Amino acid sequence: MSELHQPEADLQAPVQAQGPVEAQLFGAAGEEAASPSPSSSSYPVLFQEDADPLHLDPLPLKVADLVAFLLLKYRTKELTSKAEMLNIVFRDHWDQFPRPSVFSQACECMQLVFGVDVKEVDPHERTYVLVPTLGLTCDAVLSDGQRPKAGLLVMLLGLIALYGDHAPEEEVWEALSVMGVCAGREHCIYGEPRELLTKVWVQEGYLEYRQVPHCDPARYEFLWGPRAHAETSKWQVLEHLLRVSGWDPRSFPSLCAEGVSDEEEGA
Repeated sequence: MSELHQPEADLQAPVQAQGPVEAQLFGAAGEEAASPSPSSSSYPVLFQEDADPLHLDPLPLKVADLVAFLLLKYRTKELTSKAEMLNIVFRDHWDQFPRPSVFSQACECMQLVFGVDVKEVDPHERTYVLVPTLGLTCDAVLSDGQRPKAGLLVMLLGLIALYGDHAPEEEVWEALSVMGVCAGREHCIYGEPRELLTKVWVQEGYLEYRQVPHCDPARYEFLWGPRAHAETSKWQVLEHLLRVSGWDPRSFPSLCAEGVSDEEEGA
């Protein structure tokens, strides 16, 4: 196996999760919750903590190798190509790259888990650039060993939007627990989630975390921060989540109307 297969460096036990818009987009209650539900999608399960490496399916292992390679390219801000991926990641298994599941699963993992889009820039040469999803810059600078976290931020911004721009803290943690992100529990990709959500992203301006007025006992809620408003829009976030989950935006007419209104105001 190539030296790129280092799950402890980049992909240590990613957790299986519901699709980003499962059950009214993260299970949020709402007027349109009774809309037909699509089949659940899952993040690629690349490693399991209790799995025996000698008996793992080689396909997910090659997906993991490719994701690790793409993460390295993202950190170094370098283009890559099909030829490079074949030579470095698939040098002993060239026949596996053309299988749609390998490259597509790696791209899906990059987008959903890490918030990184793999975009083709030259169809003839099959070269690709890795860019942050929705242009969010929270992962603009990553040191060795750090993993992009924008995938979680995109889902959180979408959840806040679905709650009318004010997401109760207890609902946020309940929704994130579906994908194994729990307050006070270290996550292999996102670190300690409570500190990330209530301190790091608040200090960076992506989120607001404030006490709900006139509540006893005290309750807290999340809102979009000024940096989130500056870098993206509610409709862009919701459209992205609808697209990756396979939902038809027309199933959410009120969201579509609100999104169009927001885009027109922005223009």
